[in-house]
Amino acid sequence: MEKWKLYLSLFLFLNFTLASSKNSDGVIVSQSDYQSLKAIKHEFVDPKGILKSWNETGLGACSGWIGIKCVNGQVIAIQLPWKGLGGRISEKIGQLQSLRRLSLHDNVLVGPVPTSLGFLPNLRGVYLFNNRLSGSIPPSIGNCLILQTLDLSNNRLTGFIPSSVGNSSRLYRLNLSFNAFSGSIPLSLSQIPSLNFLDLSHNNLSGLVPDSWGSSNYSYQLKSLVLDHNLLSGKIPSTLGNLGLIGELNLSNNQIEGSLPNELGNLTRLSSLDLSNNNLDSQISSESIQSLRNLSVLILSNNKFEGEIPDTIGNFTSITVLDLSENNFTGEIPNSLVNLQNLSSFDVSYNNLSGSVPSELAAKFNSSSFMGNIQLCGYSNSTPCPSPTSGNLPSSPSQSQSNHRKRKLSTKDIILIAAGALLVVLLILCCLLICCLIRKKAAAKAKNGKTGGGGLVSTGKSVPAGGAEAESGNETGGKLVHFDGPFVFTADDLLCATAEIMGKSTYGTAYKATLEDNNLVAVKRLREKITKGQKEFEIEVSELGKIRNANILAMRAYYLGPKGEKLLVYDYMPNGSLASFLHARGPETIIPWPTRMNIAIGITRGLSYLHTEQNIIHGNLTSSNILLDEQNNPKIADVGLSRLMTSAANTNIVATAGTMGYRAPELSKLKNASTKTDVFSLGVIILELLTGKSPSEATDGLDLPQWVASIVKEEWTNEVFDVELMRESSNIGDELLNVLKLALHCVDPSPAARPEVQQVLEKLEEVRNEGAAAPSSGEGGEAVPIKSE
Repeated sequence: MEKWKLYLSLFLFLNFTLASSKNSDGVIVSQSDYQSLKAIKHEFVDPKGILKSWNETGLGACSGWIGIKCVNGQVIAIQLPWKGLGGRISEKIGQLQSLRRLSLHDNVLVGPVPTSLGFLPNLRGVYLFNNRLSGSIPPSIGNCLILQTLDLSNNRLTGFIPSSVGNSSRLYRLNLSFNAFSGSIPLSLSQIPSLNFLDLSHNNLSGLVPDSWGSSNYSYQLKSLVLDHNLLSGKIPSTLGNLGLIGELNLSNNQIEGSLPNELGNLTRLSSLDLSNNNLDSQISSESIQSLRNLSVLILSNNKFEGEIPDTIGNFTSITVLDLSENNFTGEIPNSLVNLQNLSSFDVSYNNLSGSVPSELAAKFNSSSFMGNIQLCGYSNSTPCPSPTSGNLPSSPSQSQSNHRKRKLSTKDIILIAAGALLVVLLILCCLLICCLIRKKAAAKAKNGKTGGGGLVSTGKSVPAGGAEAESGNETGGKLVHFDGPFVFTADDLLCATAEIMGKSTYGTAYKATLEDNNLVAVKRLREKITKGQKEFEIEVSELGKIRNANILAMRAYYLGPKGEKLLVYDYMPNGSLASFLHARGPETIIPWPTRMNIAIGITRGLSYLHTEQNIIHGNLTSSNILLDEQNNPKIADVGLSRLMTSAANTNIVATAGTMGYRAPELSKLKNASTKTDVFSLGVIILELLTGKSPSEATDGLDLPQWVASIVKEEWTNEVFDVELMRESSNIGDELLNVLKLALHCVDPSPAARPEVQQVLEKLEEVRNEGAAAPSSGEGGEAVPIKSE
């Protein structure tokens, strides 16, 4: 019962009226609904005794029966997932005329899907996945005109998919995957205007892919179309190009043939395209792919594509997975592919490619990515490319002399050789001259005190943690001040380091700097016109340099340039920001719940330290300002930078935070950040970890907290969580709901209703400890109604 109370309390917290608190005021379930529930219990097999609360009187059905929710004595929801229930679903369920939600997933139910479900006019959600149901889908289901979710995946269903399913014009999610459906895909499914997610994968469907997507009579919202592992044939319909919002398209492992339609180039939001293991052929035209700039996954393996690999793929800067293996591609690997900096998986093996592999690709990927191309070279030690002149070497000395006697150099040849030699000499002289000028200029600067310190900043002795500083420079030159750190460097080392831009913000630009000794640091170059004057700046930055906490990014030094430049030097975090970690990874990268929980706790610990020990308000807490070390431990960055800025600059920074979705609502009027506005931002970050969604993305026109609240209000809590977490849901359901409740508490519109950060930390640690102590099987209480798509 404790888990059920926890789930119920989530809705009480959000002031939703469907919780049983309104149904325990003496209202008794109607006689018709009671008889239906009694018949349903009779058909169930309940080895764990979960339904003991379903007593024979029926008086407590609306207040004490586990899994039952009522409004005005009418049953509106049956929620009994993960209960080990066997048996069948009674046809008497059709008597529950007010039923909105049926959630019996992750049990061992057998038998057919009840035909009587089609006679429930208020039915909105059917969640029967992960059971052992058999038979076919009753055509009567099409009578549920306001049905929004139908998930029958991972059962043993057979027969045809009834076209009547398309009558549910409000259908949002349809998942029939991992069954044994046969026949063709009904055209009606391609004409549901509200459909957002369609998964028919891993069945025995045959025939053509429907060719009526995006009809002028419908406004499509489809974002995911998954039809892989079927027996579909014919060509890819050109009307798929009308699905302008689609992000995932998977037609792999079918029998589809022909070429890629040019209309696919219209899918500018497409992030994942998998057409592998089909019979697709011909060349890939630039028109069919050139606009797919948001692709992160492109898999075309095991087809019959021919011609050259389009060099336009090199423009897909977001791509992480590119698999073109087992085709008939010819020509060389385009050099443009070296521009794909995010590429983590690459395979062009078993084609007819020739020439040398670009050195950048050969260094990044092993030989298995290139093997099976007989004329391809340079990707391993065993496949060296021939010398450019090896084909023109004389076969013997006598032949060489003979050839030399037969051909004398012409006047033109002599002039060209002389001109080439002269050009080489001039280039060498120019290089020497430039080097001399650079050295002369550096020496002059050093003499005039403009190098920012000519020697080591310190003697190499360790600087005590807590603020002891070492500085170099003089009044006319730059000034470098060190705090404690793993190594020291001079101003010259810093200013001459190889720099790579990592990102820009309202504060300035962040760089990854590689020093001469190959040590890495992160450098933030502050915008010059928004910082305080030098004296105030140095007082504040000296205090910030003393902050040391396991979850705060340590400032190691600062530099003041002779022309007003201000650089802050921090530890370099190799795993980048939390925002990139969550939202820019490839599909093969999974972030398990323990990692996310550790990150949430680490961020909260760091923020608690700032609030309680340092009396610092962060004011701009976002997932982009959370950096991760080698073990994915979080470090809060940009700590205290508001103290270095002018008042006008801080106001602008607060406004920018709002556009990113992290700003508390009261900041639009007050303009001043507080501990409670930091807690609001923390709540948004925790929601990011739970949902996998970025708050900067429009989610049905709502910001992230509003979207989560709306989903919970509609009793679709299972739709909130990142699909990756659902694979662990049977073990971590309680933790997910507890953390969700806490996050929603943090983003309460009223600042007074939000907890202090120390309370958030205590609750997170409590949730983790309880999760570690709970039985992994989920026995001993009510499981949480969460599902995986």
